[in-house]
Amino acid sequence: MNAFQTYMHTFLFGYYPYICMIVFLVGSLARYDRDQYTWKSDSSQLLRGATLRWGSNLFHVGILFLFFGHFVGLLTPHWVYETFISPADKQLVAIIAGGVAGFICFVGLSLLIYRRMFDPRIRLTSHRTDLAILIILWVQLTLGLITLPYSLSHADGSVMLVLSDWAQRVFTFRAGGAEALMPLAWPYKVHIVLGMTIFLLFPFSRLVHVWSGFATLAYLFRPRQVVRSRRLNLPAAQRQSGPHR
Repeated sequence: MNAFQTYMHTFLFGYYPYICMIVFLVGSLARYDRDQYTWKSDSSQLLRGATLRWGSNLFHVGILFLFFGHFVGLLTPHWVYETFISPADKQLVAIIAGGVAGFICFVGLSLLIYRRMFDPRIRLTSHRTDLAILIILWVQLTLGLITLPYSLSHADGSVMLVLSDWAQRVFTFRAGGAEALMPLAWPYKVHIVLGMTIFLLFPFSRLVHVWSGFATLAYLFRPRQVVRSRRLNLPAAQRQSGPHR
């Protein structure tokens, strides 16, 4: 690499992640505080529901599996699992599970994009940002599927260890992770940069409704609601038969 390429590499994988995280968190808070009426997914189910059911279900199942798979796979230290699974086996599991989930998500997302672009009613009521974020996610998903053959060519799990070390260094504010990514193939690098860019765009798109999805878990732990009848003070006979006239 020449001096400019080295500088861009260091910026994209050393500093850019923190820029994206700051905008992701601060921007989400600002969006919720200032524009709560825009905090929604803008569902178009009432206009056309058939394709949406298939596309949305396949997309959400696939994307949730991929998100939590990346989150656990990248941020779990090697020493946690090295006693019962080797890096090579873990990478093989990630390739198979990620490939299946990626294909499911790809089909669902393609249906959603087709619906947005070629259904006249949906296209007229869609914002440009709605279609743009779907296309960005589609490109990101395609790049992820492209990395699978590259991962199979490194069956020893070395690439997975490099990616995990970089992600863990970023989240623990330790330097030195960017240099280890230099030898990686271009699909990995573009996939990582575009993934961070999605977090950068998150507060300015319909993706903010993801926060609400995670917030619904709070319903599992909320106190019980006590519902009292408005006729609570009436005698038992009157509560059963109604008030006498």
